[in-house]
Amino acid sequence: MKLHHPTADVFIPDGQPPAAALARITHLGIGAHQDDLEFMAFHGIEACFHSEADWFGGVTCTNGSGSARIGAYAKFSDEEMMAVRRDEQRQAAILGRYAAMLQLDYPSKIVRDPADPRLRDDLAAILAAARPRVVYTHNPADKHDTHIAVVVPVIQAIRTLPRELRPQAVHGCEVWRNLDWLPDAEKIVHDVGGHDNLAAALNGVFDSQIAGGKRYDLAVLGRRRANATFFESHGVDHSDALAFAMDLTPLAHDDSLDVVEYVTGFIDRFRSDVTTKLRQRLGK
Repeated sequence: MKLHHPTADVFIPDGQPPAAALARITHLGIGAHQDDLEFMAFHGIEACFHSEADWFGGVTCTNGSGSARIGAYAKFSDEEMMAVRRDEQRQAAILGRYAAMLQLDYPSKIVRDPADPRLRDDLAAILAAARPRVVYTHNPADKHDTHIAVVVPVIQAIRTLPRELRPQAVHGCEVWRNLDWLPDAEKIVHDVGGHDNLAAALNGVFDSQIAGGKRYDLAVLGRRRANATFFESHGVDHSDALAFAMDLTPLAHDDSLDVVEYVTGFIDRFRSDVTTKLRQRLGK
């Protein structure tokens, strides 16, 4: 497998040959930035952590050069910050027992250029080599432009593959916009309760972001706890941590589906649900 960017990093925590390490991946997370995987794909990391058969693999698309920085990192150059972020992601891969961690090292401006096919082609090569059963990526209603710029080529890359190589499930996960608004029947619900120690350890690896002014470690765990509490209004909690995802599997299996129409369909159904409930109360 040949990646386009010459500084792309393929890290195998247990030292297996890259081809063998990729081939064992069953759950693959594809994120824009270092730490996105730990925040949005913890369901897959947790599922594989103690498994002898399942393995989590990660892909981070950008190089981290645009990271916010204050405090101890305030004077770091872009190149120094990139090195720190790359090492943090490697440390998370060790801690999480990943099968492989690939950092494609693209500048965000390349990722956000829809006319540049390199990211899509790299993702297609990785997916073909790994053949994961489940893919976790960003949800297409996220408010971060670079997250949207990643999920689109993920879908495009999957669609370049023969159908027998495509993942069985594709989950679009919450990061910069949560998915509480999805109708409950359309949520993919990830029960990630009972492993706060592992989640906190993974989140805490990214010191450059936490010390740099963003308490993502607390926010992510808080969101999961809030999801669990507010998910069901008329019953006791069955989990202390839930994460939500949008089901992107139909887009991966049916090339005729329009991505915009598919995603806005969720929004239309949410609008319809709100409208119906209000009209009922207003007697209209």
